[in-house]
Amino acid sequence: MKKKLPLAIIFIVGILGIVQYFIPSKPSQVFFNYANDWLRVIGTFAIILGLGSLLEHHWHKIKRKRRNWQYSIVLFISFAVMALAGFIWGKNEGTPFMNMFYYIQIPLGATMFSLLSFYMASAAYRSFRAKSYEATLLLVAAFIVMLGMVPLGESLFVWIPNWLAGSAQAVRIDISDLAHWILAYPNMSAQRGIMLGVGIGMIATSLKIILGIERAYMGGSK
Repeated sequence: MKKKLPLAIIFIVGILGIVQYFIPSKPSQVFFNYANDWLRVIGTFAIILGLGSLLEHHWHKIKRKRRNWQYSIVLFISFAVMALAGFIWGKNEGTPFMNMFYYIQIPLGATMFSLLSFYMASAAYRSFRAKSYEATLLLVAAFIVMLGMVPLGESLFVWIPNWLAGSAQAVRIDISDLAHWILAYPNMSAQRGIMLGVGIGMIATSLKIILGIERAYMGGSK
């Protein structure tokens, strides 16, 4: 019963969700709003469960003196300070909670994301080596896009020969316009192909969950 009941609930709710999307009507809209309300309730409990799991993980890390356990103490202190500030002074503008959010958390998040640029540069260096025709094409396109996105690229241009442009005379093209063309057409077509693949994968995974083939969310695959 512990396994059959969750599977039955997932199957019924999944089928109703599919019907609601493809057959819009007033009852299906009522079901959609009702399901969204339940999702908010479940999401609230999921946040509490996630916070409890996070604190428990770092508590065991401090208790067993694992590697970098000192940072877990910083997490506990930060968690307590932010929570107390929110409960005592609220979350309005100008409160200690919002000041810490704007002047501590956001700059720290921006710093973490800025570090990704070094990893991206390292990955680009390894990927953009002109070892083949495709790699050379990728290297040239990436160079044009990066050059066209900076102010210097707005003052640069290239001349396309008349035989290549299909006109009576050579055509001048700005680097910035060429960069935007690459992003709008070749890049967009590749992105749409990737998104189609992701969508098909999501449909396949959803069907596996609805039909009970995928049961990892129940704590195991058997």
